[in-house]
Amino acid sequence: MAARPAPVPLPDSGFPHLKSRVIERTGHFYYQDKDDLLWERVRKRLRARGLSDSSAYLALLDDPISGPAEWGKLEAEITIGETFFFRYAEQFAALRETILPEIIARKAATRRLRIWSAGCSTGAEPYSLAILANEILGGNLGTWRVSIVGTDINDSFLKAARQAQFGKWALRSMPEEQRQRYFTDAGKEQWEVRREFRSLVRFERHNLLSLLDGTSPLELTDFDLILCRNVLIYFHPDTVTRIVGALRDRLDEDGWMLLGHAEPNPVFATMMQALSLPGTVAYRRGAGDAPLPMPAPLQPKTTLQEWKPLLPEPKPEASVQRIALPRLPKAPQKPSAFPAPQKTGNLLGDIRARADAGDFAAAADLCRMALIAEPLNAVLHFYQGLVLRALRRSDEAEKSFLKSLYLDRSFAMAHYHLGLLLLAEGRSAPGRRSLNHAAQSVAALADDHLLDEGDGVTAKDLRDLIRMHLDAPMPSKRKA
Repeated sequence: MAARPAPVPLPDSGFPHLKSRVIERTGHFYYQDKDDLLWERVRKRLRARGLSDSSAYLALLDDPISGPAEWGKLEAEITIGETFFFRYAEQFAALRETILPEIIARKAATRRLRIWSAGCSTGAEPYSLAILANEILGGNLGTWRVSIVGTDINDSFLKAARQAQFGKWALRSMPEEQRQRYFTDAGKEQWEVRREFRSLVRFERHNLLSLLDGTSPLELTDFDLILCRNVLIYFHPDTVTRIVGALRDRLDEDGWMLLGHAEPNPVFATMMQALSLPGTVAYRRGAGDAPLPMPAPLQPKTTLQEWKPLLPEPKPEASVQRIALPRLPKAPQKPSAFPAPQKTGNLLGDIRARADAGDFAAAADLCRMALIAEPLNAVLHFYQGLVLRALRRSDEAEKSFLKSLYLDRSFAMAHYHLGLLLLAEGRSAPGRRSLNHAAQSVAALADDHLLDEGDGVTAKDLRDLIRMHLDAPMPSKRKA
């Protein structure tokens, strides 16, 4: 039996003052009622610096010589950088079909395109935008001045972004053909963004609160498009409204803004014109009070018509959660009394290939075939659950996850995806229980322990994701 982790000591008397300073500096109101989570991360820095308490650590932060660097390390510790390429496929579809073509058509005279990815984490979002702009402009790219800036408060994220190397987890929404097209193999299961896309992007450190006190750089202005997704959840609601207003003021006339699916606010529609696009809402700054016309989708004259982000997302009104199919392993073979048309291992690969291509109905059929041969295979039931959820067949997906867990109670990723499904259905209590079961399954594991069927997810990654999902506001669909 695995040893239980030692209890985390309670915060010391200097912690409230430190917490107040952290929130004041970063705007991370997210931690206002999460002392345990913030204290856990502060303790890592206390141990790293050999300090005994919060007061000593605050004195270090106030030191004019060592303080700025230590603030950067603390800020890196308290921000979560879970991201991947073409995250939120419906928003990227809107960018591809409507938003970027409209901007490019409107800016044909100046041939200038400026994009800001605010809160860019390790760079997947701005590099995704660079790939998209390259595909849309095609052979005309060289005649355009394309500038994409990614900003973040976390120095370690920015360092990783500039290196432009990503593992399988960040590329999980991308089929092999696209991976070869946009990346070079850097070895050790790392992929590097190709130079033609990297050249369009630069990264800068930036605190969104500086937009409110007048210290934000003046060059961060006149943008045709601003994306600020999954950043605003950290801030106080009043601060969120002010930040969105400040971002609007940094848009060029008729510029566009995309916010996270989990960050809707009716007030935003009073600041900008809200446009309902398939699967998402976009905001647009217009001159005067006259409503802007809805732009017609434009078909760029490039090979982009054959390109699309992988895996359509659940509708935002149903859930803010996302489905990511992990890379399928080769399952061990077991004898079966039922003949199967193919070996199960081959079917597993076919299931993944069909799902990656968006053909979830075919993937579901293959799951049924594989389960005829191996009805007690927990991994197969898990993948069947993922595929059925992608088909919006939530009740059947729930049963598949439960079967997987009946066969393997310690299956952390099955607990996790069952929890996401239940929360998406508005069943908060059982959903939270499932996520807590997932957390318990990995509680005793080392931070860098790779999880089965996680496609590179470590125990620490899963714990951080679970905290974010438990703390995020959930839409109410039906009661448990």
